[in-house]
Amino acid sequence: MNSEEKGKKIMLTMNQERLLGRIRALGATGKDGEGRRTRLAASDEDRQGRDLVAGWMRDAGLEVVVDRIGNLFGIWKTPDNEAEAPLMLGSHIDTVIDAGQYDGCYGVLAGIEVIETLKEAGYTPARPIVIGAFTNEEGVRYAPDMMGSLVYAGGLSVEEALASVGTDGTILGEELKRIGYEGTVEPGFIRPAAFVELHIEQGPIMDAEKVSIGAVENLQGISWQRITIEGAANHAGTTPTAMRIDAGLAAAKVITFLRDRCDHSDGRTVATVGCMEFEPNAVNVIPSRAVFTVDVRNPDEEKLKEEEEALAVYLKQLEETDRVKISAERMVRFSPVLFDENIVRMVAHAAENRGLSWRRMTSGAGQDAQMMARICPTAMIFVPSVNGISHNPEEYTSDQDLAAGANVLLDVAIELSEAR
Repeated sequence: MNSEEKGKKIMLTMNQERLLGRIRALGATGKDGEGRRTRLAASDEDRQGRDLVAGWMRDAGLEVVVDRIGNLFGIWKTPDNEAEAPLMLGSHIDTVIDAGQYDGCYGVLAGIEVIETLKEAGYTPARPIVIGAFTNEEGVRYAPDMMGSLVYAGGLSVEEALASVGTDGTILGEELKRIGYEGTVEPGFIRPAAFVELHIEQGPIMDAEKVSIGAVENLQGISWQRITIEGAANHAGTTPTAMRIDAGLAAAKVITFLRDRCDHSDGRTVATVGCMEFEPNAVNVIPSRAVFTVDVRNPDEEKLKEEEEALAVYLKQLEETDRVKISAERMVRFSPVLFDENIVRMVAHAAENRGLSWRRMTSGAGQDAQMMARICPTAMIFVPSVNGISHNPEEYTSDQDLAAGANVLLDVAIELSEAR
C-alpha cells in the first residue's frame, strides 16, 4: 500500500472542540495592562503563552525541547522510527501589539492536535513528528522578524541573535534566560525531512473568493529600507514655496512614486511606507529631516530587484530636483521562496478528498516557512481571514474553516510521515 492509498484509507478527523478551546485559551493568555493581546518575544506575556503550549505538548506525551534561541519543540518519536528524519509542523506564538488570536498560534496548536489525533487512532508514523513554535517571528521587540526560524535554518548566528537589543533596551539572550526559555540545544539540532506550516491567510483573497484551502506555492520577496532625507528648516509662513528645501515634501513624493510603481505592476508589487518621522516636527516649521521606512515586496526576484533599482534611481533624481540630500539603509532583504511542489500537490489533493474548495496561493507576509525552506522541502496551508483582517483584535477565521485547515494538515502529515 503506498502512502497515498494509506492516507485515503485512514481519513481521520481531528478533535475540533479541543483545538478551538486551546486557540481561545491561548488567545486569552498574555494580555498587557490595557487588556491587549501582546505577547512580544521573550516578554512575561510570552512566557505565559509558552508555559501553556509546553504543557499541552507534555499532555500529548511529547518530549519538550528548547534550543538556544528559545525555539520550543514537542517531539513524538518511537523506537521504531527515531532513526528517521522527522516531519516538522508548526509556526509561532509571539504576537504584535494588540493582536488577533489566530496568527501563528493556529499552526502550532493544530500541529499538537495532529499528533493527538494520530495517537488516539493508534497510528504510528514511519518517521517522528515534531511541533515547532519559533521565537520572535513577528520582530516587534527584536529584529529581524522570523528570527527563530532564521537562526534554526543557519541564516543568522545564534550569538548575534541573542545579542539583539530590543526596542525597550533589553537583550534577547538575557530576556530568554529571565523567562526560563534559554535552551541548551543548538538550533538546527533536528534537520526535518519536510516542514509544513498551517496559517491564516492574513489577506482578503480567500474570503472574497469563498475558497476554503490555500495551497501556498510561493512567498514574496521582501525588501526593507530606511530612507533619510535632509532638507532645511525654515519658517512656514515667510518662506516662498520656490525657495524651500522641504524634506517632508520630498518624502511625500517618494510615497507617490512607490504607489505609481505598484499601480503599473499588474498587482505583483506592493509597497508600504509604514513609519515616518519629521524634524523638528513643528506645525509651523518646514521639515529639515524626514526619516521613513520603505517595504517593497514581489514574488519574483528579478522584479523585486527592478523595484529596488527604480527607487534608487528616483532618489538620485529627487536630490537634484528638490535640492535635498538622501541616504538609504538596507534593513531586511529576503528573496522570494518557491515552496516544494510535491507538498503543494498534497495539500490540493487533501482538500479535494475532503470536498473542500482550494486554490494555489502566494504568501504576501513573511513566515517561518520561508526560512525552513532553506533546509528542507516546505510548503504552507492557508485558511481564510474574514475581510482580510490580521494583526488586529478583529482578526477572525470561522470555526468551520479552522477545522477544515487542521484536517487538511492532518492528511498531509499522514502522507509525509510515511514518505521515505
